Amino acid sequence: MASTSRRALDAQPPGTAPGTVPGKVLGTAKEPRLSARATATAEIYRSLRGDIVAMRRKPGEPIVEKHVAESFGVSRTPVREALLRLADDGLVEIFPQSGTFVARIPVNALPEAVVIRTSLECTAVRYAAVRAARSQVAALRANILLQQETMAAGDLDGFHEADEAFHSLISEIAGFPGLWNMAQQVKVQVDRYRRLTLPEPGRIPHVLAEHGGIVDAIAARDPAEAERLMTIHLGALLESVPNTQGANPFFFSGAQPDDASKTKKESTPS
Repeated sequence: MASTSRRALDAQPPGTAPGTVPGKVLGTAKEPRLSARATATAEIYRSLRGDIVAMRRKPGEPIVEKHVAESFGVSRTPVREALLRLADDGLVEIFPQSGTFVARIPVNALPEAVVIRTSLECTAVRYAAVRAARSQVAALRANILLQQETMAAGDLDGFHEADEAFHSLISEIAGFPGLWNMAQQVKVQVDRYRRLTLPEPGRIPHVLAEHGGIVDAIAARDPAEAERLMTIHLGALLESVPNTQGANPFFFSGAQPDDASKTKKESTPS
């Protein structure tokens, strides 16, 4: 046994401490650096994505790698990695000779995204109307109160967050929170468009009224009515596309629908 141990020690690379497994020293040194870079990439991705979806970074606006790196106190590598992820999401466009820019909203993609979201959320609201406990209905009404407070304060970001929480809560009450997770994956461009519509006069009160009707249907345990109201609520997003695009032509790419109301009808299940 002693000779075997001696041979194992003699076989180790020069400078390796006795009992150390070869390769572990290098691996240990690299892992923290890789982990730190991955963390920085994720943080930059979340920050830029949040700014783009909230329209704090406008479509067509340049994103300068150097400035982002300096603001986060990192090298350009995690910034590039974050931008590649955002490009995969369709939120930035990278032109090797020109730079990186916030992508314009693809207007032709909005109807399909709304149809997919409507299908997912109508399923959720039907189950919610069957399964909701009184405490869960109370939670929905509390959320609507929060929406009213953010509206009164003129807090558009706060209203959007409360709106998102409202729809997420419906999926949780349904017992299928994954439905909301799936909806979020397809509605990112719709969210950008929605942020442009919130300042429109009467828009938020109208949304609040629709939310209230949905909650009433859930409380009444009427899945058919809840689904009907959710379909109207989400389909209404498409009605103002022509006006919103007309008011912000440089924020969109692609041709606007010829008839938004027709698109809505075609996307509404019979």
